[in-house]
Amino acid sequence: MPDRLLTDTIDAELAPGARNAIRVCLRLEPEERITIITDEATVEIAAALQAEVEDAGAEYAVFILENYGERPLKGMPQIVLDDLAQSQVSIFAAQTQPGELGSRMQMSDVVNKRHIRHAHMVNINREIMLEGMRADFRAVDALSQRLVERARLAKQITCRTSRGTGFEAEFSPKLKWLKTSGIISDEKWGNLPGGEIFTSPANTNGTFVVDGVVGDYLCQKYGDLRNTPIIIEVKDNRIVDLRCDNKELLADFQAYTNTDENSNRVGEFAIGTNTACTRVIGNILQDEKIPGVHIAFGHPYAEHTGANWKSKTHIDCVGRDFDIWFDGEQMMESGRFLI
Repeated sequence: MPDRLLTDTIDAELAPGARNAIRVCLRLEPEERITIITDEATVEIAAALQAEVEDAGAEYAVFILENYGERPLKGMPQIVLDDLAQSQVSIFAAQTQPGELGSRMQMSDVVNKRHIRHAHMVNINREIMLEGMRADFRAVDALSQRLVERARLAKQITCRTSRGTGFEAEFSPKLKWLKTSGIISDEKWGNLPGGEIFTSPANTNGTFVVDGVVGDYLCQKYGDLRNTPIIIEVKDNRIVDLRCDNKELLADFQAYTNTDENSNRVGEFAIGTNTACTRVIGNILQDEKIPGVHIAFGHPYAEHTGANWKSKTHIDCVGRDFDIWFDGEQMMESGRFLI
């Protein structure tokens, strides 16, 4: 049986972000059904989301992952997947653990096949609920739309930073640009807080300095990388060299990007568009939405971008304070949009 969370002692500060998620981003209607997947560490936020669902009058089911399987999960519990398949809307609001990406991919397979409006809130915390989740997502969507329209015409995007990034990406009309601005549709699930455009690049070359954060479970372990950046050399879309003063981080990142034959391949090139995110907080869920560039190694979201390869890993890499050019026309200076 699904779980039910107590909502009589919710932190009132969580309510605006929860309302944004349910009313603005997911646009939940009273006649719809929603599945909320959470864990013990995130129940307070899940309860705030549940309260908004109850206020909207929609049918719902809540699942606390630890009640249905041992963490880290080897796979998403079948009871959760079965319930998800009955819903038009869903939320995953839980913390990551090593080796659980496969279980989340099982969940996203159902979301994609059923065209569910899904909000992915991996590693969501109170700080994000009070910052990125309070964005004006309609304004973020308008900015993202203007930017993605220009990106779809670009053959090359160049980005540089004062910390040493000098990186070029080439694009193919066969590979789709997508907008995940926080306004979620049934065509593509989205992270919350939202605010980015992305594609799978045809090719990339250069130096990318990760002085923001890295993704997946490494983000929780290492946080803000300002003082110990990872310097990544890429040639023809593959990592050819890695450097970092933090040798443990370097070893973990090398191990992650050597998991399978495509784990060291650039699968995503993205530009953050959430202008409510103004600083690195050490959490990939929000930090990848900061205006600027992030790339990811591994899975290219082939089901959406049209890429013809796959990987069982995906790790985002975020930098700081970018200058960006689309085919020679400057779009951003020191992290501020010029459009």
